[in-house]
Amino acid sequence: MISRPRPRLLTVLLTLLTLAGVTALSGCSDSSASGGGTKITIGFSAWPGWFPWQVAQEQGLFAKNGVNVDLKYFDNYTDSINALSSGAIDANSQTLNDTLSSVSGGAKLSIVLVNDNSTGNDKVIARDGITSIADLKGKKVAVEQGAVDHYLLLLALQSANLTEKDIQLVNLPTDAAAAAFKSGQVDAVAAFAPFTSTALERAGSRAISTSAEFPGAIPDHLVTSQKLVKDHPKDVQALVNTWFETLTWIKDNKDAAVKIMAKRGGVSEADYKSYDAGTTIFTRQQNIDAFTPGVTAQHLDFQANKIIDFIVGTGLAQQRPSLDGLFDDQFVKAAPQ
Repeated sequence: MISRPRPRLLTVLLTLLTLAGVTALSGCSDSSASGGGTKITIGFSAWPGWFPWQVAQEQGLFAKNGVNVDLKYFDNYTDSINALSSGAIDANSQTLNDTLSSVSGGAKLSIVLVNDNSTGNDKVIARDGITSIADLKGKKVAVEQGAVDHYLLLLALQSANLTEKDIQLVNLPTDAAAAAFKSGQVDAVAAFAPFTSTALERAGSRAISTSAEFPGAIPDHLVTSQKLVKDHPKDVQALVNTWFETLTWIKDNKDAAVKIMAKRGGVSEADYKSYDAGTTIFTRQQNIDAFTPGVTAQHLDFQANKIIDFIVGTGLAQQRPSLDGLFDDQFVKAAPQ
């Protein structure tokens, strides 16, 4: 099984889609490879909503759209976040709360695409005998500290009038956290698919809270450096166009697509299909709606401010990040319908 956080997609695409490496931040490297002259390095890791990038690569869709992409897979999700923040890669697949944490630390980033929302594929899973979040008081809970499912865990604890101080937090990378829970070393784990499948192999285990209980709290994105947007807007547009073309290809080639994505995720095709309802892949129109300012969880600016209040209040961030330049909807608006 591969390691790292947040996977997302699958038959999800069969549901929603029916609606329809390393380069320096100071400048992308030049290359004469097919697909364009400027090489763009994109990071991604294990989450169903990001595996379509693997499909795009294997089907030659980046080159078809005139962009030269070095697609870099990270076994550890946090490493991919740090790579984007440090300028080691040009773009990355990551969540809104992780992006806000990076911006709080000084990173200059832009969200140019919403891949999906987590609607159940992030879970807090507990051993037999623990039936609610309230039962976690005093128990050992494994989670990748500072990453997306740490945020989910804190939200769940808050809903039960508990805080992190009420549990014994065991900080482990997500894959290791799931393995530790499976082997009985901890009482519970907070993880995302496909690592939830590993955790649920423990006899008697069950999900006691999921992202479905917190609508809109965990959106997933293609995030780029602001420098990439400024210096190479045509390439960014090509990336966004490729994404939507990939979703169409997946819709038209479901079995082949699931095979590619399950292989990348290190899970069976049956397991991959089981993630369906837990990941809501966004259409172009859903992207436009999300980027539009508003006062509900559907809107990124509203959700961002809720997340900022939370991560600052809980100490996950030391200062409020600026949202200037963060939400850039020009590319989804210009994408072919």
